[in-house]
Amino acid sequence: MGLASIGTASEGMQLCIFDLRRGQHEGQELDKILFFFPADLPFSTQLSVIGLSEGLITFTRIFSPEAACEVIEAERHSHVFYEAEPDIWMVMVVEKSKELEAIWRIDALREVLKEIHSLFMMFHGSIRALLDKEPSGELTRAHLYPFIMDYLRDFLVGKKLQLPSFRDCLKERRTVQMLTVGREAAIEVQTLVRVLELCAGNTPCSSLILFQDLLVSTTLSPEDTINLFTYAVLRLTPHALSSGASSWSYLRKGNSSSHVATVSTLAPSGSVSEQFYGSRDTSPAGDNRYRITRPLQHDKWFKGKDGFLSTDIWGMDAGSLNVTTPTVWLRQTEERMYLCAYQYRSLTLILLIPFSSILNGEQGVSIVKQQLLENVGSYTCYISYLPSAFPFINQFI
Repeated sequence: MGLASIGTASEGMQLCIFDLRRGQHEGQELDKILFFFPADLPFSTQLSVIGLSEGLITFTRIFSPEAACEVIEAERHSHVFYEAEPDIWMVMVVEKSKELEAIWRIDALREVLKEIHSLFMMFHGSIRALLDKEPSGELTRAHLYPFIMDYLRDFLVGKKLQLPSFRDCLKERRTVQMLTVGREAAIEVQTLVRVLELCAGNTPCSSLILFQDLLVSTTLSPEDTINLFTYAVLRLTPHALSSGASSWSYLRKGNSSSHVATVSTLAPSGSVSEQFYGSRDTSPAGDNRYRITRPLQHDKWFKGKDGFLSTDIWGMDAGSLNVTTPTVWLRQTEERMYLCAYQYRSLTLILLIPFSSILNGEQGVSIVKQQLLENVGSYTCYISYLPSAFPFINQFI
């Protein structure tokens, strides 16, 4: 099973997000485009791709009103569809693979689209909410462009995007890899979870505990667990902090053992570095009116001397030299939460504190962190050296 190589961006991968409720009148067609990669393709080409996708969606809804098309196989290309939100569609167009497992790759590409949207919602909320907040769509585009480009950088190898197979997705994406522990270890973990919950006093908190890239414990819903676990593996675990390499193991190990689609990122104009590393932090128009956070940037998280992970992605706290504590949105409760990550050796503890429960902002978060250090610091040291509870862990610490 070799690689499926593609020569140019116009023949290679195209990724777009559009809103069927927008741009329905003549002269307003561009309004429906919320994201398009490559961004420097002519608008006529972008509208052609989106127009074809819209037509396919409309046609298939005649026969399946509740579930429109998921994939359309043309002679040379596959069109992969995902309705991220009502009437907001994500479409990926890739050159058709000649591999025997092509259908499995299509499923993998749908998982990529789902992951992009789930991670985006965790940090920015729903796309529809952003459009309602600012109907022109500029705010939405300003968030989508840097976010997705930062995400795609994980697939970048030289001048190629190497997309995963379904096998890779099953092992590493939209699933959670658990650390299997015995009864004694499980009791210790539950004790640690209760210690974490006490850090914020009477405020109900949620937590996620990882050992290396494996999940040990979670108090979140399944969907929120998947999203936060995915982000932790992408940017927070010791491996992610130390290597700066792609979170996909098939890219770290090379693609000889994986069924990978290789897609050129070369655009009709501009270079790879301009597309992925350029100064455009908002939208293709270069509009800097909005304060945009880019949580998927590489090499932006650091471990402090106190064991807490910090980043300046969310900016600096007004009136101090401290960085602003990251926040995420939970899908189940639709609640905004502070994200506090503490790391001891191979253990990563993530504590989520309701944003509304901290009345004095960063000062209140600092108090919770200090409480966590007092309650958890010595405990993590203890369980990390407890052979009877964590015999597997002690092979690595």
